Amino acid sequence: MTALEQLTTNSSLDHTLAKDQNFRLETYWQMVNERITEDIVREILKANKATYSSVTIEEQKSKNPRIEKLLQNASKQGSGAGKPEFIITFNDIPDLVIVIECKADVKKHESQTKDNYKDYAVDGALLYSSYLAKEFNVIAIGVSGERKSDLKVSTFLQLKSMNYIEKPDKKILSFKDYEILYRKDPEKEKLEISNLLRYSKKLHNELRDHAKLIESEKPLLVSAILMALSDPSFVVSYKKEKKPKDLTASLVSTVMKILSNAELPQKKIEAMKQTYNFIKLHPELTKEKDKDGKPVRLLYGIIKDIEDNVMPFADNYEHYDVIGQFFGEFLRYTGGDKQGLGIVLTPRHITELFSDLADVKKDDVVFDNCCGTSGFLISAMKKMIEDAGNDTSKIDDIKRKQLIGIEVLPNMFALACANMILRGDGKANIYQEDCFSSVNTIQKNHKCTVGFLNPPYSQKGEGLHELDFVANCLECLEKNSLCIAIIPMGRAIPPSQEKKGLLEKHTLEAVMSMPDQLFYPVGIVTCIMVFRAKVPHNKQKSTWFGYWKDDGFIKTKTDGRINKFQKWHDIKKRWVDNYINRKEIAGECVLHAVGSDDEWCAEAYMETDYSSITEKVFEKTINDYAMFNVSNPKKGDYT
Repeated sequence: MTALEQLTTNSSLDHTLAKDQNFRLETYWQMVNERITEDIVREILKANKATYSSVTIEEQKSKNPRIEKLLQNASKQGSGAGKPEFIITFNDIPDLVIVIECKADVKKHESQTKDNYKDYAVDGALLYSSYLAKEFNVIAIGVSGERKSDLKVSTFLQLKSMNYIEKPDKKILSFKDYEILYRKDPEKEKLEISNLLRYSKKLHNELRDHAKLIESEKPLLVSAILMALSDPSFVVSYKKEKKPKDLTASLVSTVMKILSNAELPQKKIEAMKQTYNFIKLHPELTKEKDKDGKPVRLLYGIIKDIEDNVMPFADNYEHYDVIGQFFGEFLRYTGGDKQGLGIVLTPRHITELFSDLADVKKDDVVFDNCCGTSGFLISAMKKMIEDAGNDTSKIDDIKRKQLIGIEVLPNMFALACANMILRGDGKANIYQEDCFSSVNTIQKNHKCTVGFLNPPYSQKGEGLHELDFVANCLECLEKNSLCIAIIPMGRAIPPSQEKKGLLEKHTLEAVMSMPDQLFYPVGIVTCIMVFRAKVPHNKQKSTWFGYWKDDGFIKTKTDGRINKFQKWHDIKKRWVDNYINRKEIAGECVLHAVGSDDEWCAEAYMETDYSSITEKVFEKTINDYAMFNVSNPKKGDYT
């Protein structure tokens, strides 16, 4: 080798060594600086644990064998085990894991493609999340920066077997806040509502086929179990009861204890005791052995099932009408109201719509004179509490004083009270009375500013017309209050004494035509009416009419009408905006002055929007009209 060749070779070697040395040095300082970021995060986590001790904070590895198994092939290098900087698990939420990845340089916070796992904090956190989400719900957090005041934080929630969703939180939260983030996530709520719907079908079949309960008994048993499971001593003791008779007695006595502790009037407690006593006497619930002489623990199995499948949902979503959900599902599976009571439960998205239309605020007093399972009151409570913010004293007042309901049917009254007890309060202001004889009581004691109702439909007898219930609600309200009711469209079209009586005392502000299958499987077409209480109707003033026939829900064989394509949020926003601003839009809404002899529906006055009509739509409309005429030979029947 010549000297020149040797020099060149040595220079190349020196260059390579220098380059490698610089790389190692750079990597070393990255690691040193990364330790600074980790130390900052570690101190924050340690401080957070001081106020929320029921978490386990681990680094690189976990003692949870499920977590270790899932991470065994999750290395950022492409092979080997994954080792997140921090792994956090919750003692009380075993299916939730938090993983945190740190980088010193904020430029290494997140890559555009989120797949540079080794070099970027967010990318690495999401890699670990993708592995853990096969069995866990995961909060993945990427953190970068070398000073606590300048930390860059990105937070993602990845529900089990689903894609991740970025959350708006840009700082490290307390563990309690992460629990709330997880429990209150809207996507998680949608998923769990879907699971609840599926479970309600399973439970309905169990109560029908094995417990042999009649329709009115099913929701009562569910409400009793939900109330009892809110009592810690029952949660422990029910598992130890060996005899079914002892368990039924324990269940009913726990419900009575809860009612007494809720400071309900003795008259209410006695009425509910009579309603729930069937549990202690039911032959299937108290049966000890089957026909082959084997022990039977039917009620135990039902309680355990509800504890596992329903209580977590009820605890997480305190503003959801769980009992109403089950009652509605039980009615749906039996084809509707078989007892002829006129019961048509309002879908949840419509109870929430009412609160938006009324613009319910924290100081309102909301009244429902046909409260059923309290669905309207629960939706109103949610909106009022949101308006109250963190004012716990005001929230307490809302629950104790500002939600008023009347229910005449004993079974429905028991369900309403149970629902409000599970929500935390409000039960003292649910009355088991005839609403028509309660006007003075409501006026004197409550000063209600908002009225909601879905009255019994198709009742026979004088004074039981749906609009009679609307008039009753209006009489109970303060002057200028809004009353919103959903009633059969057939009551809005023909002239009637009830319509005339309403306009003599109150103003018809708006009427909205609702989707034809809103109450599926009950085949009734409805409309929403909005009245201003105790201000006589001025026929010169225009009423606002909305054509709200498409709420984005579709009918399914297994789950009824559902918001499958997530259209409802945007539709509701447009509806409420059009209503509040009294807009006139061809094919959607119109202003028109009406009296009691006029039709109260958008279809009678709305200008047709022909721009969206296609040949296919025209043909379908003609076919639908022809089929309607074949199926409905009678004319002029609006009921």
